[in-house]
Amino acid sequence: MTIRGTVLTAPSYFVLAALLDGPLHGYVIIKRVETLSGEAVRLAAGSLYAVLDRLAEAGLVEVVSEEIVNGRARRYYALTPKGTDAVQAEAARLASAAKIVTSQALRRRVLNTTMAWPA
Repeated sequence: MTIRGTVLTAPSYFVLAALLDGPLHGYVIIKRVETLSGEAVRLAAGSLYAVLDRLAEAGLVEVVSEEIVNGRARRYYALTPKGTDAVQAEAARLASAAKIVTSQALRRRVLNTTMAWPA
């Protein structure tokens, strides 16, 4: 799935994945992204909200509620149906790409049907 014609970035992918089980607020999203990515993706608050803004602009996430905690607004974000489709499509794309690398038989089959080997 793409946002503006490009494949989802790792931060976008893991933010969407973090929201699969329901709405979350920023701090929990940051922690869940770290966990789901095996700590490969670590987002600062500013980076998270930039990702969330892009995802919201693309119609993949939305603010579903807001509360005031210690005088500050806490927004809860959730996937839209389009966001669920996007993260599932990206997971399928990544799984397919991984199979090419991990399966020698599949790699040979793909190469033999797409490339003519010199005689």
